[in-house]
Amino acid sequence: MKHLMSGNEAIARGIYEAGIKVASAYPGTPSTEILEELPQYKDSLYCEWAPNEKVATEVAYGASVAGSRSVTTMKMVGLNVAADPLFTAGYMGVGGAYIIVNADDPSCHSSQNEQDNRHYARAAKIACIEPSDPQECKDFVALACEVSEQFDTPVLYRTTTRVNHSKGLVEFGERTEVTAKPYARNTRKFVCVPANAYANHPLVEERLIKLAEYGCTTAVENGLNKLELGNGRIGVITAGISYTYAKEVFPEGTSFLKLGLTFPLPMKLIADFAKKVEKLYVIEELEPFMEDQIKAAGIPCVGKELIGNMYELNTQLVRERIFGEKADCIAPDQAVAKRPPALCPGCPHRGFFYTLSKNKNYVVTGDIGCYTLGVAPPLNCMDVCICMGGGFSAGMGISKSFEQEGVTDKVIFGVVGDSTFFHSGMTGAAEIIWNNGRMIPCVLDNRITGMTGHQENPGSGFTLQGDPSAMLSVEKIFTAYGFDPVLTVDPQDLTAMKNTVDTAVAALNEGKHPAIVTRRPCLLIKRVKHEKALCKVNPDKCRSCKSCLKVGCAAVSLKDGKAFIDATQCVGCTVCAQACPFDAIEKEEM
Repeated sequence: MKHLMSGNEAIARGIYEAGIKVASAYPGTPSTEILEELPQYKDSLYCEWAPNEKVATEVAYGASVAGSRSVTTMKMVGLNVAADPLFTAGYMGVGGAYIIVNADDPSCHSSQNEQDNRHYARAAKIACIEPSDPQECKDFVALACEVSEQFDTPVLYRTTTRVNHSKGLVEFGERTEVTAKPYARNTRKFVCVPANAYANHPLVEERLIKLAEYGCTTAVENGLNKLELGNGRIGVITAGISYTYAKEVFPEGTSFLKLGLTFPLPMKLIADFAKKVEKLYVIEELEPFMEDQIKAAGIPCVGKELIGNMYELNTQLVRERIFGEKADCIAPDQAVAKRPPALCPGCPHRGFFYTLSKNKNYVVTGDIGCYTLGVAPPLNCMDVCICMGGGFSAGMGISKSFEQEGVTDKVIFGVVGDSTFFHSGMTGAAEIIWNNGRMIPCVLDNRITGMTGHQENPGSGFTLQGDPSAMLSVEKIFTAYGFDPVLTVDPQDLTAMKNTVDTAVAALNEGKHPAIVTRRPCLLIKRVKHEKALCKVNPDKCRSCKSCLKVGCAAVSLKDGKAFIDATQCVGCTVCAQACPFDAIEKEEM
């Protein structure tokens, strides 16, 4: 029987079938659903959300050292966080198979850049495997485990957004139970002091040579690398989702070399393939990762000069850029309205940003999460957003710059979410208190990891497998660091929110180290029961002043010159009512 599955669902099934015993990850689109699918297999494996990608990598690698097959998953910028243990693991090798599932995001659908993480495999000198469809997403996990154990290497399992989220038919197999060998201490292998690292480096280089040979032989036999010979006129070397695009675009008779093992490249196989065709193309998204290596080997080919190195591809783009065939399409009669992302109606973050937006001398350094949307009009309440945890650290840098430049009229608010606080905000908080930063750290606690789809975190009280757990207190952590006063507020109470901000600013001006925690659960958390209510506009009281529009709620608009609240979107949070100077918005219980 075949099952319709996304690539992420198929990878989860592959993790189960491959006999993997330990899985640890931090959620990040487009990789999140892999771990969310694993609790159904918890009788056979252990799975968890870790505080961040570095911790997840270390947990999974530790399980490998103990002899179990293990996996960690993350989006591509998460690998930046995990790079430290990854590079060292590449030198030490594995016990049980160790797989790092990495999800790249061409076109920045949900990311702050579109880095090509195949370069990580090359830099860390580990194997890189790329599936192109859901069936391969499942099947290649087991092959990746075999490569990992045979060549004593971590394996970077590289996917992209389109592979992660596209669906296809997947045929299931049975789980292969892999019993770990009895644990034996091996400090020479797993304690990477400089002397051991020095001795390991030649083994790593030798491993890459053997992996390249494997790519020319066994990888062809087991289907990791596939050779499809045509009439010899055109040849295409490709990998991942680009293979599916190329198969649809190039004419019948085209020869294909589809690579599943993309580092190290099987250069002998590539050279032999190139000799069999008159013209060779390399089709790959983002960087010329394969193309540069192929050209460096003296093999003529055509690639990025036609395809380009930005954004994800599709069949029409490949057809147009390779063959100059533009799509025959009908232009729309009118432009489609742009719908940028916005905070949900009733979002607890709205009251916080609305309050700060009232003072133009406030500088807000933000972070990665739902609250990044505080930058959008009409709130316009964010100055900087770099990366996870950067809300505190970047704010610290701005505060020190202001001190050096004599800027005294600005107040800096560093903003992170609750999940981000545990991910990488705690070190930023330590930086602020340790180095006497003149800024106010703020944790916007909505009791869940929101933007990636409601995953548990150390402050939510539950694990990925649904078990009750310790609920870490943001306030107690701030207090333990030395912040005082630590102020907790419901951000939807605008009066309390303003008083809290004013109190924190006053404490800062007195030389203290205040911190703010805004706390209200996200309205979409299923286990939390929320009050059912909505707000309505009394048109007789409305003066059309548009104050209610400044809160930036999608439920509030103008209709016939008066404020109007869409009952299908309103959740009765009353932020708009509190912003109205004429009491024209009233709350109704449902």
